[in-house]
Amino acid sequence: MNQLISLIDRKLKEVVLSAIDDRRHLHRHPELSFQEFETSAYIKKRLEQMDIPFREVAGTGVVGVLEGKKGASDNVVVLRADIDALPILEKNELDYRSTNTGVMHACGHDFHTANLLGVAALLKELRSEFAGKVLLLFQPAEEKIPGGAIQVLDSGILDSFANNIKGVLGLHVSPRLQLGKVGVCSGRFMASSDEFYIRISGRGGHAAEPHLAVDPIMIAVQLLSTLQQIVSRKADPNMPSVLTFGRFEGRGAANVIPSEVYLEGTFRTLDEKWRAEAVKQIEAVIHALPTALGATVDLEIRRGYPTLFNNPQLAGRAKELWRDIWGSDSVEDSAVWMAAEDFAYYSHQYPSLFVLVGTDAGSADTRYGLHNDRFNLDERAFFTSIPAIISFTIDLLNR
Repeated sequence: MNQLISLIDRKLKEVVLSAIDDRRHLHRHPELSFQEFETSAYIKKRLEQMDIPFREVAGTGVVGVLEGKKGASDNVVVLRADIDALPILEKNELDYRSTNTGVMHACGHDFHTANLLGVAALLKELRSEFAGKVLLLFQPAEEKIPGGAIQVLDSGILDSFANNIKGVLGLHVSPRLQLGKVGVCSGRFMASSDEFYIRISGRGGHAAEPHLAVDPIMIAVQLLSTLQQIVSRKADPNMPSVLTFGRFEGRGAANVIPSEVYLEGTFRTLDEKWRAEAVKQIEAVIHALPTALGATVDLEIRRGYPTLFNNPQLAGRAKELWRDIWGSDSVEDSAVWMAAEDFAYYSHQYPSLFVLVGTDAGSADTRYGLHNDRFNLDERAFFTSIPAIISFTIDLLNR
């Protein structure tokens, strides 16, 4: 492994400079989920420049294939990067800021994609160091239910490799993690996520005559308070659960009771059995309480991503390997993260590992969190992410 790291180090600076160019191009031209047409074309062009064959998948997705030259092997490692952006108006003053008004790479997917292109370039030069195949999976639509991962799996593109897949690897930038570090969590890592869209219809009226109205605002307030009891009184305290409503619209006025209220929220947890029970209880309360108070309810539930499970053997081996290479301080044991990721679908079918890469350099322009309109990152993180993924990929293939 020391010889391999030396080879990576000699070529790393050039690859990182290219990855930065890729990342900035992608940041300038963000595209929303299932609309990543220019992004897909750019990825294909870059793979063609590297002479790496590829196939299309899930509409705008791309899967490149690299085969090692160290000997005959059926081993396969899948490397996944998400390619979509968010409906956010960027407020950064950068020379590579988004040129697509109202769309922004505010979650680091531009970094993820550029990182995988950098990994591909360097792995191409290191083919004599490994046997087996590396699948370079550029996946669309992580940010929008039902997500691109389930479409990749449904396409059957991985089926012919299924019994030989030693690991599906993915990463995410983390502004909460110090630059130069990798975060690894074994077992349950990221939450499931289900979405609720609720319209409560009452009877509008004058603020001075609430007895003649059916006040949907007061009903919605009581509903939100009651729903929180499912988390605080029904859930096992040892099982993280989060129920959050981020949208509450009642278009009345100071002296007007509106006729309806609209709400949107999410429920997240780390246990699939409790997830099913909780969603059923939430649904029952949403229907029963407003009806009992004289209102009617329209409810849409969008089943989101499952819990993301990191294979303990992969997590343990990755930590051991990276600590051997870069020292014990290079890897942190990450805590559970209650965000949701459609990478979780892969983790329910194949041994998988999803890790965090630190991007916090302590500077003002990297202090903003994910999904913020001023989110930015320190691109020196490529010096950590590219060799980390390459070293673990080759380690898996050669075992």
